[in-house]
Amino acid sequence: MAERRDVLTRSAPPPDHTVRYGPLPDHVADVWLPSGGTPRPLVLFLHGGYWRAAHDRHHVAPLAADLAGRGWAVACPEYRRTGGGGGWPATFEDVAAAVDAVPGLVEAAAPGRLAPGPAYLAGHSAGGHLALWSAVRHRLPAGAPGARTRPPAVRGVLALAPVCDLAETYRRRLDLDAARALMGGGPGQLPERYAAVDPARLPAPDAPTVMLQGPGDGRVPIVLTREYARTHDVPLIELDGADHFAVIDPESAAWPAVVTALTHL
Repeated sequence: MAERRDVLTRSAPPPDHTVRYGPLPDHVADVWLPSGGTPRPLVLFLHGGYWRAAHDRHHVAPLAADLAGRGWAVACPEYRRTGGGGGWPATFEDVAAAVDAVPGLVEAAAPGRLAPGPAYLAGHSAGGHLALWSAVRHRLPAGAPGARTRPPAVRGVLALAPVCDLAETYRRRLDLDAARALMGGGPGQLPERYAAVDPARLPAPDAPTVMLQGPGDGRVPIVLTREYARTHDVPLIELDGADHFAVIDPESAAWPAVVTALTHL
């Protein structure tokens, strides 16, 4: 299946705010707000790119702007990535800090614009992995990066073509050994690391969760997503004809299904 990648460089309306959740350059989140003054639910969207510094939050601006136009507030956090100071444990520490802090920062930047209650947590590809992981941080071993004692405030989880199995991603050497770069080695060498951040080895989120992916995805094997769906009892919606990037492209035929899934969470 030929991929349509133009969404990665497509122009989009600029964010309404950029908030800072930490001291480093990557500790920021761009925020899009819907028009009007009615309080709206917040979506925290974690971008993908196999955790590499070459891919940042800007490529999901078209998605964020489209969702804001449909009535959601959207925040897209940045986080440290491999090749840019990230990897174990920094990537996970950053995402945990962003998920915990950004909703309050958005409320402070735009008082009265967020609906009461927790945010939705969403992500694509590597960001889908981070969303599934972040939603279960209260289940992590003490001392693991991002671990917390109470469940994160999450209304629902939307995982788009997510990397569900880090160990298998390592074994298959996907995206030029992206899992090795993220984790510092393989599951045989570093079993405790994988046990702390691999969705396949963690429980499913407590919050309502749904995954969407095209069967012909050439970057994240859907067989791994199907196995996570089976073992964790999480719904997987398969989108015929959708490539890896269609699920984040508001111009794709797959996009209405993504919007519907988020609406029904």
